[in-house]
Amino acid sequence: MNTKNLLQLLILAALWGASFLFIRVGVADFGVAPLMALRVGIGAAFLIVVLLTRRPLQQSATILRKHALPLLVVGILNSAAPFCLFAYAELTLTAGVTSVINATTPLWGGLVAFLWLRDRLTALRSLGLVVGFLGVLMLVWDQIAAPHGSAATPLSTALAAGAALGATLLYGIAATYTKRHLTGVDALTVATGTMTGATIVLLPLAILYWPATPISAHAWGAVIGLGVACTGIAYMLFFHLIAAIGPARTITVTFVIPIFGILWGALFLGESVSAGMLEGCGVILVGTALATGVIKRLPWVGPRRADT
Repeated sequence: MNTKNLLQLLILAALWGASFLFIRVGVADFGVAPLMALRVGIGAAFLIVVLLTRRPLQQSATILRKHALPLLVVGILNSAAPFCLFAYAELTLTAGVTSVINATTPLWGGLVAFLWLRDRLTALRSLGLVVGFLGVLMLVWDQIAAPHGSAATPLSTALAAGAALGATLLYGIAATYTKRHLTGVDALTVATGTMTGATIVLLPLAILYWPATPISAHAWGAVIGLGVACTGIAYMLFFHLIAAIGPARTITVTFVIPIFGILWGALFLGESVSAGMLEGCGVILVGTALATGVIKRLPWVGPRRADT
C-alpha cells in the first residue's frame, strides 16, 4: 500500500467516523426515519449521477432492473434498517460509543458466513469472536455504570446498545447475502441500486414521521454532510480502494473508524471519553483483528520449527 492509498484509507475512516457525529447532531431534530431517508436519498442521487457518467442510461437501467430484488433486499439490510438502528441508538449513546460498536461488523460477518455459507472458522478466528463480543459487554457495562445525559437509564442504554449491535448484525447478514446473490455485479451498481432501494423503503416513513417543529440549521448541515460526504463521496472512495488495493486491505478501515468517531465526538460535541470506553474499544479491535485474520498468530506462540 503506497502513501496515496494510505491517505485515502485515512480519509475514508475520517468520513465514516464523522457519520456518527452527524447522526448525533441531526437525529434530535429530524427523528430517525426522516434523517436516514434524507441520508440515503442524497447518497442515491450522488451515486446515480456518477453511474450515468460512466455508463449509458439504458445499460444502467437494464442491469439495475435485472437485479432489482436482491438490490432492494441489500438496500434494506445494509442501509435502511441499520442506519435507522444507529440513529435510534444515538438518541442515547454518544457518537464515540456507537462508532466503537460499529467495529463489531466483521465479527458478525464472520459468524453469519460460518452459519450460512459454512465458511471455516479457525481456532484463532473463533477466539476473536469471543474476545470481540467480550469487549462489547465491557463497553456497554461502562455506559450503564455512567449513563450519558439526564434522560439516560440503564434500560435505555442497554436498548440503544442492542440497537447498534442489531445494525452491525444486519451488516454481516447483508455481506453474506450480497456474496450469494450479487457476485459478479460491479460495486458501483450495487451501491447505487441499494441506496435507491433504501430510499424507496424509507421515503413513506419519512413523510409519515416528518417533524412538526422547525429544523435547525445545524441539523440541515448534518444531513447534508451525511448524504454527500459520508455516503456519496465515502462510497466512491471505498470502491476505488477496493479496486486499487483489494478488499482485504480496504476492510482494515474498520480499525480506524472508532478513532475518528471518538475524536470527532470529543472535539465537536464535548463527549467524555472514559478509561472503560477505551478499554472496551481496545478489546473489540483486538477481537476484530483476530476474527478477520489481521493477527495470524498469538505473539506468545512461536513459529513451528521445521524439525518438530
